[in-house]
Amino acid sequence: MATAATLTRADLADALHREVGLSRADASRLVEQILHHMCESLAKGENVKISGFGSFILRDKGERIGRNPKTGVEVPIAPRRVLTFRASQMLRDRIVNGG
Repeated sequence: MATAATLTRADLADALHREVGLSRADASRLVEQILHHMCESLAKGENVKISGFGSFILRDKGERIGRNPKTGVEVPIAPRRVLTFRASQMLRDRIVNGG
């Protein structure tokens, strides 16, 4: 099974450096600022929507009963907040159609 490549912060900064012409330091700082702003918004309970890419959505899940698959014992699962990503239709089309 082939392993998939991973896009990193450094890859994003390098792309900004090459395609926009920012210095490496400025490109790296810009990537960090964008990610920091996204994290701050999510931490405040706000959803993050990037047009043409997708949305990072926070959901509060209530308490529920789960089952240990090994023993079959029922255990309560505490309420929690989860983060989901929903790709935009444009992104889905590019993934499915290859470009």
